[in-house]
Amino acid sequence: MRYGTVIPGRFLARPNRFIAQVETAEGVMTVHVKNTGRCRELLVPGAVVYLERGTNPGRKTAYDLIAVEKGGLLINMDAQAPNKVFAEWAGQGGFLPGVMAVRPEFRYGDSRLDFCLETARGPHLVEVKGVTLEDGGAARFPDAPTERGVKHIRELQRAAESGLDTTLFFVVQFQNACSVSPNDATHPAFGEALREAAAHGVNVCAYDCLVTPDSLSLRREVPVIL
Repeated sequence: MRYGTVIPGRFLARPNRFIAQVETAEGVMTVHVKNTGRCRELLVPGAVVYLERGTNPGRKTAYDLIAVEKGGLLINMDAQAPNKVFAEWAGQGGFLPGVMAVRPEFRYGDSRLDFCLETARGPHLVEVKGVTLEDGGAARFPDAPTERGVKHIRELQRAAESGLDTTLFFVVQFQNACSVSPNDATHPAFGEALREAAAHGVNVCAYDCLVTPDSLSLRREVPVIL
């Protein structure tokens, strides 16, 4: 996926989870943060960030914060990007051969899962999780407790137990991650649910990404350590 007009800046502050103050060549701007997670290890004063100009002239904020540099590593932190890159990739046969349709926001049980892929074998349910937390070269998820994430894993497990193909897919929003694992220190219930789901037939896999200031694309598979 590609972004439109992107400019660099330096992060100053985050008054709340929706907005940030960023210093740019055009002056200090209030921008929209496209990730409501904590991102405390990313959004530190002085960090180089990248902003995409919005297309709606009526917006209160002209730019969206989409990426940040951390120790020389460029991390995409756009929460909408993982689903977009997965949908593009899956539609081109990157995830499974012979995908006939990619249906987003698929209702199953009491949840709305990210995707239902229509294949010759039948429906394949997929929940996508974007990962921005880097720890010594490894990727960890989540960076904050996510009861919604646990709920979706439980739905995938029930679907798998009923005979459907299911996958929990981690999109690591940076390059060269050595592995992906649940962040048990932050939310042990997520890791417990994921390990149980994997033991009951849910496929768990991860890919890292090639990240540039104005693009994001899936790159290679990364080991998942449960």
